[in-house]
Amino acid sequence: MTLIPTDLSATRIADVVCDPNREIVATSRIIDLSVGIVVCIPCFRRPQHLRLTLDSLVSQRTPRSFAVVMVENDAARRESAPIAAEYLAGGRLQGVCLVEKRQGNCQAINAAFETAQALFPAATRFLMIDDDEIASPDWLELMVRTAEATGADVVGGPVVPVFDDDSQPWLSRHPAFCPAYDYSGAVPLIYGCGNCLITRAVFERFERPAFDLRFNFLGGGDCDFFVRCRDAGMTFHWTAEAVITETVPQSRTSLGWIAKRGLRIGAINYRVQSKAAQSVAARMLVFAQMVGRLPLSLVRAASLLTSSKTVVAMHPVMVALGSVLAALGIEPKPYEASKIVS
Repeated sequence: MTLIPTDLSATRIADVVCDPNREIVATSRIIDLSVGIVVCIPCFRRPQHLRLTLDSLVSQRTPRSFAVVMVENDAARRESAPIAAEYLAGGRLQGVCLVEKRQGNCQAINAAFETAQALFPAATRFLMIDDDEIASPDWLELMVRTAEATGADVVGGPVVPVFDDDSQPWLSRHPAFCPAYDYSGAVPLIYGCGNCLITRAVFERFERPAFDLRFNFLGGGDCDFFVRCRDAGMTFHWTAEAVITETVPQSRTSLGWIAKRGLRIGAINYRVQSKAAQSVAARMLVFAQMVGRLPLSLVRAASLLTSSKTVVAMHPVMVALGSVLAALGIEPKPYEASKIVS
């Protein structure tokens, strides 16, 4: 074990964060450079919920030592930084908090994973949890144990919604909120990094930045990254018991927000598939497929209306419409700071 007092390691930390757009704003008093596990936490304007996220990490039932890397992505307000500093300075967690001055979803995620890899050279497993999520007590142990037992390059787990407005419990079954899988085992792909473990070997296969900045404000950089992992022959495993809960505010359960979520999913689908297309002909085929799915989505919606709420039945239509709009150059940008409600 290599323990260093952080007041003696300022030079090392500065060397790690050599990007002028990144600034270390808090560290724990002691950092164990030999940890093999790092939890990455992108933060943006949810300081009070960040406390819940960090409390859930403090309460992990595991004998394994781990560190955290928190990334504040609001360089002006920096509301998450004091919360991070409180947990780090008090010794409840070890690690660092940095500010990524360039705003955007992929900028924050890249800053977290890149800093974690550089600062903790012995770490081989990097997990991620968002600052509006809460890890179940055995989350980290289950994720790491799965990686060890299966040798999977990427491990995913469910993000289960917990609605502030509990008057519509059926929303948990809506495709916008429902986890991708309901079983543990090998899976062809995972789609999001809100509950994931990625091995160092995965990052070493790709050039930096790992998460494509073209998805910075749209979202879906995680889906694109995992599709590239799949295409490179990497393996995925799902651990249904490694639950993370996501707090869903009432603003995200309105019909308008859910419709926009469908449009964004469609835009991401188009962007990921068109990026993977290697020729003009392939890109034209992707465009034709997206247009063709719109009338098919109407048929799908009509069949769902017999057994589902209208907002669920309309989801395939919104996704298909989002793909067509993206193909025409019209995309939402929900991760622009001006469009995010704290």
